[in-house]
Amino acid sequence: MSDAMNGHLAAMLAQGLAEMDLPLDAAQQSKLLAYVALLQKWNKTYSLTAIREPKRMVTHHLLDSLAPLKHLPATPLRMVDVGSGFGTPGIPFAIARPDWKLTLLDSNHKKTTFLRQAVLELALPNVQIVTGRVEAVQADTPFDVITSRAFADLSDFIRWTEHLLADGGKWAALKGVYPQEEAAGLSANVYVDHIDALHVPGLDAERHLVHIRKRT
Repeated sequence: MSDAMNGHLAAMLAQGLAEMDLPLDAAQQSKLLAYVALLQKWNKTYSLTAIREPKRMVTHHLLDSLAPLKHLPATPLRMVDVGSGFGTPGIPFAIARPDWKLTLLDSNHKKTTFLRQAVLELALPNVQIVTGRVEAVQADTPFDVITSRAFADLSDFIRWTEHLLADGGKWAALKGVYPQEEAAGLSANVYVDHIDALHVPGLDAERHLVHIRKRT
């Protein structure tokens, strides 16, 4: 990419973060843009995402992934990103919250190969990559938060991942439009704690973060 394009992307990202009141330092912002550059490079061969324009990657992948952060605990935690694909929201989360320990899980070997390279090139020691179907994966230590972005409907998401949740933990599912029918169809042993409407600068679409907990 040209210097002018890099400057434009940096300005877009900085403005979006300011609109979301999400302060990230220059090194973190640089690393987020390096992730976009890496994704664009790999996408030419591996078709990881249908979005190919770097400007749209900033809005649709970076800012869209970072929008939920204000609604998640700021304290260190263990999180798994299920069906992480090319790393959203897991990699932006890992860059923005270096004190979190993140596991990025996907069954697609092509995508986890990219994720391993991204973790290496972006120097993200707080990230672990796991290749496998989520229902078959076991965790030595359960997770405080289980998240996903456009992975499955809420009932399947809960059923497939329940064995990975720590006591007192929660699910935080990233959804588009308000998932009223999905929320109403959850099993009796879980409940929707609350749903946050998210604002994503530059994205003219609904986004919601659904917080789900086990009944005690």
